[in-house]
Amino acid sequence: MESAPLLASPRRSPALKQEIKALATSSYVNYLLVFVPLGLAAGLLNWPAVYKFSLNFLAVIPLASLLGFATEELALYVGESIGGLLNATFGNAVELIVAVVALYQGQIAIVQASMLGSILSNMLLVLGCCFILGGMKYKVQNFSSSAALAMSSLMAVSCSCLLLPAAFHATIPPPNGVPDGSTGDLVVTMSRSTSVVMLILYVLFLLFQFKTHSDMFETETDETPEVPTLSSTVALTSLALVTVVVAVCADYLVGSIDDIVETTGMPKEFIGLILIPIVGNAAEHASAVMVAMKNKMNLAIGIAVGSSLQIALFMTPFTVVVGWMIGQNMTLFFSTYETAVMFVSVFITNYLIQDGESNWFEGALLIGTYIIIGLSFWLYP
Repeated sequence: MESAPLLASPRRSPALKQEIKALATSSYVNYLLVFVPLGLAAGLLNWPAVYKFSLNFLAVIPLASLLGFATEELALYVGESIGGLLNATFGNAVELIVAVVALYQGQIAIVQASMLGSILSNMLLVLGCCFILGGMKYKVQNFSSSAALAMSSLMAVSCSCLLLPAAFHATIPPPNGVPDGSTGDLVVTMSRSTSVVMLILYVLFLLFQFKTHSDMFETETDETPEVPTLSSTVALTSLALVTVVVAVCADYLVGSIDDIVETTGMPKEFIGLILIPIVGNAAEHASAVMVAMKNKMNLAIGIAVGSSLQIALFMTPFTVVVGWMIGQNMTLFFSTYETAVMFVSVFITNYLIQDGESNWFEGALLIGTYIIIGLSFWLYP
């Protein structure tokens, strides 16, 4: 009798060729992988900024999809709790990589806009699409109001933490008799201190979600357990390789933004707030909409609102800490209009999900709000 292996995997690993095929065909957006070598060539050969930006913009979409698929496969090997943490962390890996690259290039305005834009796109665009497409198939869809209220409450707290530095800056008296720039130094200190507290709150939220109150966040699951397609080795290798390629494409993408703004006149805030979050969240958007159309609204809410929550409570303060480490004064200070937009978006989303029900008209309200915000930042001087 053969002895059982010490570390048994959920299934016997398929041939490497089959795994690569499964990875390549994991999503319909993978057809855009053809733009990856083109985007890399545009950066290496220093093509015009329009080509560098456009090609790498399109290249990041399938890379985000591959990153999400590899993460989901790896999560099947490590258990539900750690798997949930992996999905939450790597689900926003593209935005985090773009933000860190932009920080190293000193593009603090792009980092701030992309963080805010990711929050808005998940809360308004993704959730709105889920409500509309799910509502076209089902008249009313239900989800756990307890989990929705827990996430919406934490989202309100996160929003408040992001708004406080702006209020702090607005109420600081003029620097009478003190060196110029002291006001800015106070905002930097305030932002860094707030970021540390927010990161601690994020760790406590993970403990709440995955340990002490995990039953509140249970999602609809099929009776048949999901079987991984990739071996753990291939999943880890894919995760590492795709992350490196995303970092290179992000470097070329962010590096061409200034030239794009100069040559096309496109507002830099619009690029950071609308375009970059959409491309970074493309795979996540598709996943949320697909599960909503299957009437799995707990999972759809978890993807959309949970992703916004992670960006607000973890990624944004994390970029402040990274900026602190590399000597960039990244802050939580957003402009007055940006803070107003964030507050309105959180208020509308929390109001619509608190009853535990959704329909297509509520989705139209969310998307309408997102379109108005996008237009306003296109016109904003």
